[in-house]
Amino acid sequence: MKFQKWNIGAPDEQDIALLRGAGYPYLLSVVLAARGVHSPEAAAEALDRERSLTLSPMGMKDMDKAVARIQRAIADGETIAVFGDYDVDGITSTVLLMDYLKSCGVKCLRYIPRRVEDGYGLSCEAIRGLRDQGATLMVTVDCGITGNEEVAYAASLGMDVVVTDHHECKEQLPAAVAVVDPHRPDCPYPFKHLAGVGVALKLVLALGGQNREDALFARYCTLAAIGTVADVMRMEGENRTIVSCGLEALPHTDFVGIHALLKEAGLLGKPITSIQIGFVLSPRINAAGRMGAADLAADLLETDDPARAEELARQLCDLNRERQAVEQAICADAADKITHLRSEDRNALVLASEHWHQGVVGIVASRLSEKYSCPSFMIHLKDGVGKGSCRSYGGFNLFAALESCKGLLSGFGGHELAAGFTIPEENIDAFRTRMNRYVRETCGGKLPVPSLEVDAAITCPGAVTLAEVEELGRLEPYGAGNARPVFALLGAMVDSIQPVGQGRHLKLHLSKGPCRFDAIFFSVTEAECGITAGSRVDVAFYFQINTFRGNTTLQLQLVDIRPSLTPSRHQAEDLSLVARLVAGEPLTAQEAARLQTTRDQLVPYWRVLERHLRTGKTETDRLPFLRALAREAACECGGSENFLRAALALEIFRERGLVSLREEGSRLVLHLNPIQGKVDLTACPYLVRLQERAVNRNRGDVS
Repeated sequence: MKFQKWNIGAPDEQDIALLRGAGYPYLLSVVLAARGVHSPEAAAEALDRERSLTLSPMGMKDMDKAVARIQRAIADGETIAVFGDYDVDGITSTVLLMDYLKSCGVKCLRYIPRRVEDGYGLSCEAIRGLRDQGATLMVTVDCGITGNEEVAYAASLGMDVVVTDHHECKEQLPAAVAVVDPHRPDCPYPFKHLAGVGVALKLVLALGGQNREDALFARYCTLAAIGTVADVMRMEGENRTIVSCGLEALPHTDFVGIHALLKEAGLLGKPITSIQIGFVLSPRINAAGRMGAADLAADLLETDDPARAEELARQLCDLNRERQAVEQAICADAADKITHLRSEDRNALVLASEHWHQGVVGIVASRLSEKYSCPSFMIHLKDGVGKGSCRSYGGFNLFAALESCKGLLSGFGGHELAAGFTIPEENIDAFRTRMNRYVRETCGGKLPVPSLEVDAAITCPGAVTLAEVEELGRLEPYGAGNARPVFALLGAMVDSIQPVGQGRHLKLHLSKGPCRFDAIFFSVTEAECGITAGSRVDVAFYFQINTFRGNTTLQLQLVDIRPSLTPSRHQAEDLSLVARLVAGEPLTAQEAARLQTTRDQLVPYWRVLERHLRTGKTETDRLPFLRALAREAACECGGSENFLRAALALEIFRERGLVSLREEGSRLVLHLNPIQGKVDLTACPYLVRLQERAVNRNRGDVS
């Protein structure tokens, strides 16, 4: 179980009926209702996709200054340098602006830092190199907002700088000719969530003028869509327009490198969604930057030679496979280091090594944050200097956290949810201590509970069809603020489970009544899953349409699985029967006979319970605990599994004072009580009443 808590939406059935009555399909109606859409009119508005950007780029602070300086450079035949970043957002930003400037006849220089050698952001050495090549104007994309020193250095060389960025600003902005960033405090632009490539797109639209906006948007929306999805921007407002239009234009784009990458990734000719961009295209582009070859990805997107594009696409895919192998090795090493951390150092994972690839530590930090439910800070060490990447968990503000530790850092930058920093090696221990203290104080001593947001439970699995699932595509594009719908199937049976993909994934066959579903659980082993065939489970999942060898089928892509918190009909009856006994309510002769229990029959349950509670307090879900108690007690005595007796035994042990038990919803909090001497189980009033009833029945006193 990955998530401790599932927050399952409960959409109003009347809202669902109203939407279905207006012609919306079942699944789509369920998701819309779960997300607060209560009428057909609101549904139409929620599903609407703007065809063009409606906010003027000139509404951004300093955009007029940026346009004026770049247009002067174009008119005067100046050499313009474009300084980008090595991630997908930075690469697409760089290519977009370069392509436009070249179309204007500009002599352009491109500079994308090498992740390992150069690190993030501007550098004086790179600026000197660009000036030596004749650049008189440098335009930054997806970087530069914290490069005060470097911008000042450029000015000292006689080079003007235009900064375009989307990262958080520090108190003092760079002294550039123009600083275009929607996050600067004095920027009135209403939409603050553009990616770096979104800001670069706005710059190009402003440079082209109103008459060319539609044509330029049509050309560059594919690049902007890829960068926006890859940078996990909020999928609302202008971002939704950019990505929607970009996805639609993707099969017809003029960028031959995109076609080559689609072909190499096996997506050519297939429908492309934000999911394919996020999980197939972006990792391949990102691999170039992570493995120190970001220029390779930029070359792919810039080239107009199909043969060259195919070769570069192959190289990118090879780099991605290399990245995956390196990532797995670092994950294993990091997991081992975590086992040696003190408990007070596990609120924020701060790990460092000389052996880790600097370009991969960021993605490993993401894996660790998800697995251990806390912020993670991964640091690559070299020559006494640590270069770190960190990822948030539960909405924790990383930028503010790094700001609180800035005295220990050489530098930092990024977003609330993802950031980078540089730290002297000798400060790492102090940083670990301070960051863990900061996390505890910020979270009020309680770390975020790993929670999964589920849109709704499927109450009519028989109504789910391929056509229904296809209609969910009307919710695209997915991203932050418009998540891919997650559904739950409660009380399903695991008919079979088997490892696939060399043991790295699991294939399951599930059933709920007469309905059968195939399911896949990626990156989870049998041991991690802890579920066996025959188990009753709850599953959270995405619906997935799987096409293999021309056969299209429906598949559940699991997000999480847990022992079911929904009782079967028989278990519900058993729990009700025990509750009536405890409450002293009348029972039929047949019911009383089912409950009849001897001391010897209770002993195996006590042994199992004692083992479970030996180490102290246990907090667990009630139903899975009772099922496990029944199963283990059966193994203990060599008998058959008896859920009813497990539930009764727990109540008897509580009444006799052997255990303390507190119920919190579906959760149980249990611990052993200190007991002196022997406890007479048969003196429990529940058993006494059952025994008296049996005696009276034998005498004929009970009808």
